[in-house]
Amino acid sequence: MTDKVVLITGSSTGIGKALAFAFGREGARIVLCARRLDSLEAASRELSAAGIDHLALPADVSVEAEVKHLVEETIRYYGRLDILINNAGISMRSMFEDLDPEVIRKVMDINFMGTVYATHHALPHIKKTKGSIVGISSIAGYRGLPVRTGYSASKFAVNGFLEALRTELLHSGVHVLLACPGFTASNIRFAALDKEGNASGETMRDESNMMSAEECADHILRAVKKRKRDLVLTAQGKLTVFLNKWLPALTDKLVYNTLAKEKDSPLRR
Repeated sequence: MTDKVVLITGSSTGIGKALAFAFGREGARIVLCARRLDSLEAASRELSAAGIDHLALPADVSVEAEVKHLVEETIRYYGRLDILINNAGISMRSMFEDLDPEVIRKVMDINFMGTVYATHHALPHIKKTKGSIVGISSIAGYRGLPVRTGYSASKFAVNGFLEALRTELLHSGVHVLLACPGFTASNIRFAALDKEGNASGETMRDESNMMSAEECADHILRAVKKRKRDLVLTAQGKLTVFLNKWLPALTDKLVYNTLAKEKDSPLRR
């Protein structure tokens, strides 16, 4: 990773920030990106203290003009782009029948269109370096989760998009990795949108027993180095994908019962 330029969207907190440190410790030059300026500046200070070469740029990935500027500034500053990690994302939690459809539009704009915009503008540069495009998806991209219809839809879209893109680029030398963490301790559940599109401000799950963002980032780093095709993380995540493929009706019941145990779950009977 020495001197590789790595652009990570949504990298001021959680898995994104952990990825910045993981790749930075390997000698990569990091481009941080986040919507919130205060958290972006805080993450930048932490990377500076660790001696990691980086550039911090504010951008909302759901706005194509901002993403285009983000990539242009990366090239202007570093002169190249080797790895794009599409990490920016948001979740939601509500029964579909109670949900304002605009919540799903917002989730899709960030999770899916943000990935599309960043990949579209970065691709010409990554083709030159024969680098990597990484999508941080989710187990929810393999198995739809109740009370997270919009989030699941966005991750299914990301999975299909990157699988199709990988096939298009089969003879280009560009590596495409689809990374699907299971439940990971991060800020995504605290920022999850409710039925009206407001951030919940709290998590509905016990974060203490989840894979840490740092461990998740280390797995992704190794997968990029090995130019792996797919990465499914956590034992629960791997089991869910396996069971959903071979025993889908049973998986319906298992997933329902698991998520019904969440704090204040509307699935609870």
